[in-house]
Order: sequence, then C-alpha cells, then structure tokens
Amino acid sequence: MKSPAWAAGILTGCLLLAGCGPFSSDKNSDRPAAVRAFPRADRPVAPIVSTRWSSEEARDRVNEAEDIMNRAGIRPGMTVADIGAGEGYYTVRLANRVGDKGRVLAEDIMPEVIEALSRRITREDWRNVSVKLGAPENPRLPENSFDRIFMVHMYHEIAEPYAFLWNLSPALKPDGELIVVDANRPTDQHGTPPRLLACELAAMGFRLEELVPKPTAGGYFARFKRVAARPDPSAIVPCALRN
Repeated sequence: MKSPAWAAGILTGCLLLAGCGPFSSDKNSDRPAAVRAFPRADRPVAPIVSTRWSSEEARDRVNEAEDIMNRAGIRPGMTVADIGAGEGYYTVRLANRVGDKGRVLAEDIMPEVIEALSRRITREDWRNVSVKLGAPENPRLPENSFDRIFMVHMYHEIAEPYAFLWNLSPALKPDGELIVVDANRPTDQHGTPPRLLACELAAMGFRLEELVPKPTAGGYFARFKRVAARPDPSAIVPCALRN
C-alpha cells in the first residue's frame, strides 16, 4: 500500500529536524541512571492523564480497531505486543484477531493498570494474552518475538524515546513492523507531529513505510520497519523541533 501524497515529504523532512551538535551530558543528574547514555529528547512530554483515549463503545461505532488492524496486516497466528495497553481496548481485539494460535502481550508501566487489565483478561477468559509491567524507558519485551508492536495514543508520553526505542528494537522479528497511532499535534498536547515521529524512529534504525490519516482513530496511522542495527547510544543524534 502506498502512502498518500501528503505524507511524501515526511521522509525527506526528517533530516531538517536532526540536531547538529554533539549531545551534552552536563545536565544529566535529573534523569534515571538507565537512560543517561542516551540523548535527551528535545521536546515536551505529555503527562499520563487517563488509561483510555475514548470509550470502547464509541471507538467500535467507527470501526477503529478493525480498520487499524486491517491496515497493520494482523492475521491469525501472529504474535503482537500492545504497548501502553491501558484498559485493553486493542489487547482483546488483537487477541480475537490472532486467534488460538497467536499471542498478544499487553504492556503498561502502571502497576494498578496491569492489575486491572489482568483481572479483565481472566474474567473474559483470553487465554492467548499475557500482561507485563514495563518501565518508562524499557518495555522489557522478549527478543525476536513479535510480528507487530502496537503503540496507540501513547508515544507522546514517552519521556526518553531514544532509550525506549533502543530497548524495544530487538523485540521485533526480522520482518516485524512497528505500528504507531497518534494525533497530529504537539507532544505536550497529547500528540506527535508525524515529521518528529519519523525523525526519532529514523535515528534508531527504523524506516517509515506508510503514513495515512485516520480521523476515526483520532489522528494518523504510521507503519515502520527496522532497516538498520540500533546505534550505539553515544552515536545517536537527537531530533529537534524548529520554528
């Protein structure tokens, strides 16, 4: 599937976002030790204000999950990770799509969210779903395990995207894809501008394969493939938004 014309400039525009100078670690003491080898993101971060983007009933009325799963090529037997799973809207629908021979791993960084989601998975008897508590800078996924990794309306909440993506990258299978759904607005307004998203992913060895507007999902759909080895943390050049 080809990207629409409005998305064609995203790939070439990524370079315009890249910072030019070396990363300085002079003001690093306020960051967790696990991320200090990585550059700081030059953008605001949205706070986590809710475990849901919208009600499940409202999302189903516009066929959101089915449309996104179709676009992502989700098929029976696949293994999928749902990062920032929240209350499990995508988790259970992915589980239904991949079927008994597939697997879904639902990850979140909030213990209370994981506990509530675990209760839902047990109550609804989703036997092909596992839940996992991750860390803000590391989703803690098993290596070489996933055909698709979903990040729906959560990328703008990642405070340390370079550390996070560096830790996430090995979890994809060689032909796996990273799927991002987000709103096209500034990160502090609970969205991620597509050009910034593509730049940050490119810095970590991912290539944008498709970008399409998805108003029924509250923004856009972006599909990435890993085309290069993850860089040494000291070699990462952070992206920067410029007015």
